[in-house]
Amino acid sequence: QEQLVESGGGLVQPGGSLRLSCAAAGFRLGSYSVAWFRQVPGKEREGVSCISNYDDRTYHADSVKGRFAISRDNAKNSVYLQMNSLKPEDTAVYYCAADSPGCMSTHYTTADFGYWGQGTQVTVSS
Repeated sequence: QEQLVESGGGLVQPGGSLRLSCAAAGFRLGSYSVAWFRQVPGKEREGVSCISNYDDRTYHADSVKGRFAISRDNAKNSVYLQMNSLKPEDTAVYYCAADSPGCMSTHYTTADFGYWGQGTQVTVSS
């Protein structure tokens, strides 16, 4: 069965760091673009970061540039989102998603991805 499982969310103080993990089962994640999206109640799910399956080029939303980094480890069939200098406005449920071609620029949306994880809560608060 093909599935994505996120982990690593939690409560962190402003300025702190978290690393989210997205592990795949049933398919090879290295063959797909993988994106992280986030969603808060009452708002649409927004793209945060994406790594392309063609050349591992990465794309980041303006709101997280310089603070977040996305990477993959094909040996572990996983993708990671390193989040630094966290702000209260980063509080959301974070989802990983995979598909091909997925992201080829910063203009990717939820419609470009067919595989989704269940989400992990990130709360930034003092």
